[in-house]
Amino acid sequence: MEKFVQIEKVGQTFDTKKGKFVALRDIDLTIRKGEFIALIGHSGCGKSTLLNLIAGLALPTTGVLLCDGREIAGPGPERAVVFQNHSLLPWLTCFENVYLAVERVFSGREGKAKLKERTAAAIGLVGLDHASSKYPHEISGGMKQRVGIARALSMEPKVLLMDEPFGALDALTRARLQDELMKICEATRATTVMVTHDVDEAVLLSDRIVMMTNGPAATIGEILEVDLPRPRQRLTLAHDPAYIDCRAAVLEFLYEKQAHVEKLAA
Repeated sequence: MEKFVQIEKVGQTFDTKKGKFVALRDIDLTIRKGEFIALIGHSGCGKSTLLNLIAGLALPTTGVLLCDGREIAGPGPERAVVFQNHSLLPWLTCFENVYLAVERVFSGREGKAKLKERTAAAIGLVGLDHASSKYPHEISGGMKQRVGIARALSMEPKVLLMDEPFGALDALTRARLQDELMKICEATRATTVMVTHDVDEAVLLSDRIVMMTNGPAATIGEILEVDLPRPRQRLTLAHDPAYIDCRAAVLEFLYEKQAHVEKLAA
């Protein structure tokens, strides 16, 4: 697969009342087209900061980020973000919330009929045709998050960025949405970067897991190739030796290698 997102010597420093705070340093990462990357690490390791840099919501202090050969200098419709908070507008229906994104991206070159068609297709992709006319307060948390994913996908982004999108959901809802996300990514071939604290989620969904060292001045500690065939079935994988080995490798990094670093810093 070709190089699609390139992160070269990136660092991020913030000005605080106590002086300079180095959040990230020396980040080098190449993401291939169609690849699913999970960013994992302890709280404060800069996962969301790195995601925001790829989204263009912040600019790096040092280094450069490229998407499809162009420098990332700000937000753009080719990079859609799904946050932990779905951020739906409560006075709009599910359909209208998605339509708003479609209209912003495509209204300059397409008529209303085509925009509505795009909206309906995105809602159908996440299995919410039956809830299209409902308002956010009328649907569950899991359904709201699916609307958020539909809104992002409706823009036909080249890169889908997800910041712990299932973190606030109960375990069963989370598992269902993970399964749906796998199907959606296989159908759309979207290049996806996802921040997570969940080791099982990272192994289940990812092609590679990028493990971050502890902050401050966090960087990439290790990158794990998840060589598991697709499509993936969670019940089958639960007993797969390769899945168990991947899970153990991530746990070892987080709770032995990085736990040791924390003790030294204490």
